[in-house]
This record gives sequence, structure tokens and C-alpha cells, in this order.
Amino acid sequence: MILRFLIYLFIMFFLINCSGNNKKDSIHSLDSQLEKPESQYTKAILLFDKTEYEKANEIFKNIERIYPLSNEAIQSQIMQGFIDYLTLDYDSGIIKFSKIINKYPSLKNLDYVYYMKALCYYEQISHEGLDAKFNDLALENLNQVIKRFPKSNYAKDSYQKIVLVKSNIAAKHMMIGRFYQKEEKFTASLNRYKIVVESFDETKFVPEALYRISEIYLSIGMIEDSKKTAAILGYNYPDSEWYKYIYESLNKQNKDTIFSKSLDKIFNK
Repeated sequence: MILRFLIYLFIMFFLINCSGNNKKDSIHSLDSQLEKPESQYTKAILLFDKTEYEKANEIFKNIERIYPLSNEAIQSQIMQGFIDYLTLDYDSGIIKFSKIINKYPSLKNLDYVYYMKALCYYEQISHEGLDAKFNDLALENLNQVIKRFPKSNYAKDSYQKIVLVKSNIAAKHMMIGRFYQKEEKFTASLNRYKIVVESFDETKFVPEALYRISEIYLSIGMIEDSKKTAAILGYNYPDSEWYKYIYESLNKQNKDTIFSKSLDKIFNK
């Protein structure tokens, strides 16, 4: 009986002691959670700068949860989205940035949020033959930055990225066009090349597209259309290698000396 009683007392003492320690830990944890949002945000940024993203994210989440109406809570949401971007969790980043855009339409640095959302799409473009969806989404969201915030610092960079995205899209059209041309599906091929010429005229692919349009016309006997396209190519890109190619092709097949002279005039001007 005495041994049983002593064991009982030991267990009770142990439980009381653990309870006391847990209570102290809980109080310390609660104090940490209730710390002013400014102080918590500073700590989180310091952790972020050390690339301790997981720990920083926990503090950002806590600020958002405990002080939802504070400026730090809004900035914490932005930082959570930025951490998603840095860790390549683009889908989560897009969701967070979209939520901020919808919830805070008058936010002072909303241009940055739009820009980061666009980057989440832009960074997922990896090859002209793939990710057509991300080409379109990146283009759409980058245009939003320019349209809504034309004087923003992010507008200029967005424009530069739009040129790159359009080059990526043009490259995809050229790749498909070449495939159709090789298969002698000339109508489908012409449609692709014309899209490049008409919609992506600032890209490097326009001279080749004009050359291939002229080449197709020549191969199917539409000599006059081939000449006209070659003339456009020569007028706009007289130093292009593609103009040299079509010039040589037309001279081989064309016996019209007047046209040859006109080509010479354009080529040598």
C-alpha cells in the first residue's frame, strides 16, 4: 500500500510539473503571437533575408491571422505570394496575388501585385513548342500592368517581357508553319506565316515568314503573289539573308527581265 501511494504521489507531482511547464510555454508562445505587428513583420523580413522562408512565412501568416486589419497584414500577404514565387510554387502565388487584387483594389503598391502575378505565368514559359497556355496568360497579365499602371516602374519591364513573349508565340507559329509546309499543307502553313507578319511584326521572325510565304506562292505557281511578297521583304528588310534567298529563287525561275531589274534595284539600293 505504501509503495502504491508513493508511486501515485510521484505521478501526480510529474503531471503537475509538466502542466506548469506547458503553461509557461503556452504563455510564451501566446506573447510571441500577440507581439505588435510591426515587430513581428521586422522579424519575418530578417528571416526572409536569410532565406529562411518557411519560418518567415509562419510569422507572416500569424500577422495576417492576429492583426487582419493592419498594414502589416496586407504586406504579409504580398510577401507570402512572393515566397511562393521564389520557391517556384507559381499556382499558390497566383492565387494569393489574385486574392489581394480582388480584396484591395485601392492598394498603393497594387502595380507590384499585378506584376508579380504576371511573372508567375511568365516564368512558366520554357519553350516555344510548349506551354501555349502560359504564353497567352503571361501576355494577358503583362498587358494588364501596362494598361492599368502606364507610369509604373513595372510597366517598362512588362513591355520588354511582352516582346519576349510575342517572340515565343511567333516562334511557335513558325515551327508549326514549317511543319505544314514540309507536309505540303500550304494553306495551313500560309495562315501561320501570315499571323506572324500581321500580329508579331516586332519580332525577328517576320523576314523569314515573308520569305516562306513568297516561297510557297512560287512553289504553287502564284508567281505574281510571290513577287509582291518578295518586294515587301526587300523593301523592309533589304539586308536580310531571307531576301537574298528569295531573290535567288525568283531569278532562277523568272525570265521576266523587268522584274529582275526591279529586284536588282531593291536589292542593291
